[in-house]
Amino acid sequence: MNGVHDMGGMQGYGPIDRDAQEPVFHADWERRVFALFFGGFTGGFFNVDMLRAEIERMPGHEYLRSSYYEHWLHAIEVLLIQGGAVTEAQLNARIAELRAAIESEEAEVATL
Repeated sequence: MNGVHDMGGMQGYGPIDRDAQEPVFHADWERRVFALFFGGFTGGFFNVDMLRAEIERMPGHEYLRSSYYEHWLHAIEVLLIQGGAVTEAQLNARIAELRAAIESEEAEVATL
């Protein structure tokens, strides 16, 4: 494949700056996405090749503006819907619930 995700060895993008002290997970949600992978994998909904293929199907603009674990989350969502573990409506409803909870929490903090 020759897509935006295959940047290894391409010229003009500069070096990859790596911090030896960089944590594996920058936020708790990344740890949860990593755990979701294992749940979907051991549940038989997808395998590693399917995850990678779904990441490679991401539109270039979306791939480039998102982080490593956002790539995983995108692929896991698609594969769990395709595998019948969850419907798109269920997923969207849960996202709406979480957003509402965050907004409520932020409003409560703002009043302190």
